[in-house]
Amino acid sequence: MATIEFRPEEMRAVALDQDKVIGECTVTASGKIWLLTHTEVDKAYGGQGIAGRLVDSVVDAARQEGIKIHPLCDYAQKRFAVKKAYDDVRA
Repeated sequence: MATIEFRPEEMRAVALDQDKVIGECTVTASGKIWLLTHTEVDKAYGGQGIAGRLVDSVVDAARQEGIKIHPLCDYAQKRFAVKKAYDDVRA
């Protein structure tokens, strides 16, 4: 099971298999809005729900900071479209 960490100093969430980064979800700050720009998981780890957990991690961090998110990458756009639980952070 991959470990997910949000790294605010790097403006990204990472998925780790031990010490190896196997996925990431990157964010760019634009005032009080985070632009969710990229979500990617190593193909060898596909189908495990890791990408969704990465986006969840960014959403949780945004809630804690009182930030709104504008999803730009295709994956995040699709996830935001179906996850009504994200409505409170959607920009």
